[in-house]
Amino acid sequence: MSTARSSSRSPGRSGLGGIFGGEALQRGTVLMYLSLIVLIPLAAVVWTSGEEGWSGFWAAITAPEGMAALRLTFGAAFVVTAINAVAGTLIAWVLVRDSFWGQGIFNSVIDLPFALPTIVAGLTLLALYGPGSPVGIDIAYAPVAVVVALLFVSLPFVVRAVQPVLEELDTEMEEAAASLGASRFTIFRRIILPTLMPAILGGSGLTFARSLGEFGAVVLVTGNIAFETQVASVYIFGQIEGGDIPAASAVSVVLLAFSLLALIGLNVVQGRWTRHEE
Repeated sequence: MSTARSSSRSPGRSGLGGIFGGEALQRGTVLMYLSLIVLIPLAAVVWTSGEEGWSGFWAAITAPEGMAALRLTFGAAFVVTAINAVAGTLIAWVLVRDSFWGQGIFNSVIDLPFALPTIVAGLTLLALYGPGSPVGIDIAYAPVAVVVALLFVSLPFVVRAVQPVLEELDTEMEEAAASLGASRFTIFRRIILPTLMPAILGGSGLTFARSLGEFGAVVLVTGNIAFETQVASVYIFGQIEGGDIPAASAVSVVLLAFSLLALIGLNVVQGRWTRHEE
């Protein structure tokens, strides 16, 4: 039987290889595409950041204005990631486990930050929560505006990561635990949450990485006040406009490194959590 299964898989692989010219050509094409789109541009940024040597790199990332921008960016990213981990899971739960009028529209709105240009999102937030706010809330040009803007653009990540896992979750174990007298909180903590945790971690990692590099949604609503509301991406833009490309590249490398470390770290934790549950 194992021989039959092996033979049944072989034609599929060879057939696919024949269509696209063989496995070596496929891998070469994928590697070339990734190199042109991702690896080479990132390598160019890293190279440019070191044009003035290690001392120049260190001076660029430790400049008072740059340090203030990095502190605000990382602080806001951590806050947004924590909020989205909870709120995104709750929204996914409501979309999957509840049924209400307008649910389809509500589900579609979740993806709006993906389709809406982020500069439009910033303008919308400025009109809603800026001077002359129709709801009487003025948070424009304050650090909290950074958090609100990042919450808007990163909303879908945790929701869309958790939602399909919830949809595939077998409810028989929940029903069995309930029949044995377990409370709803115990069922969620002991049965549901461990299953959802890898998805929550994955969505949270994307949220953190997106928050570090967001530009359009924050450039208007924060006012870009140095040492107060200027985030790292806007600081980088200012350095480029001022002609200091190596300094802009140095701060960019810091964001790139932390984004990459966060994603790798969460993937490792996600994999270990999954193996532990299995």
